[in-house]
Amino acid sequence: MGQNLQSGVKLRPVDLARRHGLSTQAVRNYEEAGILPTAGRTPHGYRTYTPLHALALRAFLALVPGHGHRTATAIMQAVNRDAADEAFRLIHESHVQLLDDRRTLESVERALRDLSPRTGAARGGAGPGSRSGRTFIGPLAGELGIRPATLRKWENAGLVRPRRDPVTGYRVYDETDVRDARLVHQLRRGGHLLEQIAPLLGRVRTAGGPEPLEGTLHEWHGRLSARSRAMLTGAAELDAYLRARA
Repeated sequence: MGQNLQSGVKLRPVDLARRHGLSTQAVRNYEEAGILPTAGRTPHGYRTYTPLHALALRAFLALVPGHGHRTATAIMQAVNRDAADEAFRLIHESHVQLLDDRRTLESVERALRDLSPRTGAARGGAGPGSRSGRTFIGPLAGELGIRPATLRKWENAGLVRPRRDPVTGYRVYDETDVRDARLVHQLRRGGHLLEQIAPLLGRVRTAGGPEPLEGTLHEWHGRLSARSRAMLTGAAELDAYLRARA
């Protein structure tokens, strides 16, 4: 089948370009990058393409939304040098990354759900070591199941910002501080680094609570779903190109 597509119909760079809304320079760049097979040449040195090149371009453009430009380029380069296993490995890595991104979103959602007020020391209520809407480092660490030193580390990173009692010098955590500590704790359990947590926590603080982030989470879901759908489309187009090369 590949031989049939390589011979017969000849296409100019402009033919491929117009079909996909590209410039002829972009088509030439894709060939030079190894995304397309090497073009034929006329006696005068002009490039000529075939329907196989058109399939390659179609596959690449379909891969980009799901895998990104760099990975889509690497996939096509591998296919064009007959290294299909390398192409499949790259595809699998993209799927693993998508799954990791989904788990990240799920961990953020769990963390935000856990921000609702609870009874006892974590809320600053009647639990041991807390009074008048405040709690202290020991009871809060115990409620979270972590060491006080961990809370101090989060404080040094700017993630939790307790006040100091003017008389005793003890750290005092109000309801907002407890909320922040819970969120950091959930995200750390999800494998997030402290520097990755800081931007999200900043948005929660700016908004005054997690509710305004619902729209952001909905958009996040939408982007992941779009990537999943794009990966399916890219797989179908790549399969068509692989079959044509066989």
